Amino acid sequence: MSEAGGLAVEIGGVRLKNPVICGSGEHLIEASGIEAALEAGAAAVVMKSTNESDAAKTQLSRADYALLDRDWRPLAWGKKPPRDAHLFCRSGLSPLYFDDWLKLLAESDERARHRDAIVIASLIPGDPSVAVDYARAMEAAGARVIEVNIGAPHAREAVAGAITLERDADRVRAITAQMRAAIRVPLWIKLTGQSDDVAGLVVAARAGGADAVTVMGRFMGFVPDVESQTPVLGTFGAIGGAWALPLTCRWLALARKAVGPDYPLLATNGARDGLDVARFLLAGASAVQMTSAVMTGGFGVVAETIETFADYLAKRGQSAEDLIGRAADQLAAYQTVAAEPDRWRELFSSREQSKDK
Repeated sequence: MSEAGGLAVEIGGVRLKNPVICGSGEHLIEASGIEAALEAGAAAVVMKSTNESDAAKTQLSRADYALLDRDWRPLAWGKKPPRDAHLFCRSGLSPLYFDDWLKLLAESDERARHRDAIVIASLIPGDPSVAVDYARAMEAAGARVIEVNIGAPHAREAVAGAITLERDADRVRAITAQMRAAIRVPLWIKLTGQSDDVAGLVVAARAGGADAVTVMGRFMGFVPDVESQTPVLGTFGAIGGAWALPLTCRWLALARKAVGPDYPLLATNGARDGLDVARFLLAGASAVQMTSAVMTGGFGVVAETIETFADYLAKRGQSAEDLIGRAADQLAAYQTVAAEPDRWRELFSSREQSKDK
């Protein structure tokens, strides 16, 4: 067992001072946002993604965002939203030209070093062959970790070829292998959740040479507004919220079973606080990327999450690494649990009678 209360984790040779990563999003386009995330204590910050596509950059000008409550009604921005709020949006990539993006990466990561943190380069391939050149340039600019996101939820709505959503295991393996051959720094692959076999995609990414895999990207959705009877935002959009945590946890547990306990997984999609970080680690993640919660609640969410998680560990006399996969490794198959033939009757058969009384 590691030192009680220890927050540090290791992901494929990359040490993080705690398992809280500020995930890529619009709040991390500018230097001020990256600095705020580092100041809040994030162990790593994933810069807003880039690629070679002008269409992907232009899409940001058509982006829009709705913060919705549990009844799918709009919430005001600027206040910490309730835990069960949903972020529904369409998005684009960083508007910066690539040379400017690289400069921001280098400058931000230099500041991160002074905080025992890291700024991670994020690349969403448009044309995979061009993406390889971009990855090489990122490494040459000093990137210490490169995350390649091949699970962008908006891909089918964006201009063809602007961003990538891969659901085929052979394609995932091939793209990962192409990236792995091009760079020497740690390579993280981010996968979609819009698949019936996310664990199989994790296996493919590992086979291609990924040092770690992030599970899982957001889902696409459609929200009708009952007042105007029109589509919220006028389009489909990516949806995130606390509801996604059990889905992500399931795929983490299945992926852990498929690739073994020593292969590092990262969680994203569903974390709202420090206890959610604990839940993701118990499901098999080594660290957690928080995006929607920070975009909607501000960078204070990062600091609060770390504090809550640290308190949880201290009270239990455990370290972050002690949690990894602890619950996932105790999962039972349906057919192996003890039979309780009358359990359904205890809960449901007299419900209507009870209401009448």
